[in-house]
Amino acid sequence: QVQLVESGGGLVQAGGSLRLSCAASGRTFSIYTMGWFRQAAGKEREFVAAVSWSGGTTYYADSVKGRFAISRDNAKNTVYLQMAGLKPEDTAVYYCAQGRDGVLGRTVHDYDYYGQGTQVTVSS
Repeated sequence: QVQLVESGGGLVQAGGSLRLSCAASGRTFSIYTMGWFRQAAGKEREFVAAVSWSGGTTYYADSVKGRFAISRDNAKNTVYLQMAGLKPEDTAVYYCAQGRDGVLGRTVHDYDYYGQGTQVTVSS
């Protein structure tokens, strides 16, 4: 079965940086869109970023555009989220997700599988 394991979360001061990683296993990584979502306490899960199977196309939520960068290494079955200029409102649990076959989407319904999440806390 598909497993997605996130790492790299933690506590950081406002303006700081973090890099999240997600290691995937269970099906051919290189043919699926990968994405990152986040869920703050008391809020719905929201889209953060997505990258196509080749890495050639990326999408970002407006709230993170210019600050976050998604990338992937198909040889390592890993997707990354480089976060810079972090703000307290970025505090959330961040989830890695693997897309449905042939879909490059920005909604939770466009993704088949999610990891267990990693906490990111940004202090002011």
